[in-house]
Amino acid sequence: MLILGLESATAQVGCAIGGHEGVLASSHSSRGKRHAENLTPAIDFVCRQARVELSEISCVAVDNGPGLFTGLRVGVASGKAIAQALRIPMIAVSSLDLLAFPLRYTDRRIAAVIDARRGEVFWAFYRQVPGGVQRIGEPTVGSPDELAAELLAQPGETLLAGDGAIRYADRFLDRANVEVAGGDHAHPSARSLVQLAHARALREDWVRPQEIELLYLRKPDAEINWSTREGA
Repeated sequence: MLILGLESATAQVGCAIGGHEGVLASSHSSRGKRHAENLTPAIDFVCRQARVELSEISCVAVDNGPGLFTGLRVGVASGKAIAQALRIPMIAVSSLDLLAFPLRYTDRRIAAVIDARRGEVFWAFYRQVPGGVQRIGEPTVGSPDELAAELLAQPGETLLAGDGAIRYADRFLDRANVEVAGGDHAHPSARSLVQLAHARALREDWVRPQEIELLYLRKPDAEINWSTREGA
């Protein structure tokens, strides 16, 4: 089984191909808001690197959020188009799960934090379990100060990951027992998406393209701006 993973929830766009042999090829690019321009060439690139024809793909995995509204729509719409054309199923994985998964070997609590813009962040807490991580509670949206208050109330050590953790690091690092993971942990990874999707595909835990739902946690910016104008 070959899985194509498309990730576009943040400023980074990524795609990867993998299956029983692990991740065969991946590509990640951060070029502002050019998600639509970058995704199609990236898909072609990973297919060539993996020596796989698109027609050989058995399942399409997408990041269903939370994240930036436009980026999410680009990735999920592209995934749906491919899945419908090939008549294959899909799997949706949360962007916060993708951030936490690469940190699965730590014995500390994990906080996946994504920059939601407008002075807010999306976050969720995780703990290590055999073979991966387990989410503790539901994904949340709020101010960095609200997250900082939660970190202060949590016992033990916490490792933060994501562009939201990096952007607002000064709000969190004055809390004891808190560390921010940088480098490759700034954005959700398409490689992690393929890995997590493969485990679910083995259980046939997939859905039809029309059943994919996006996790926004708040209204799109355009809708909020329009409501603000009406209120004014």
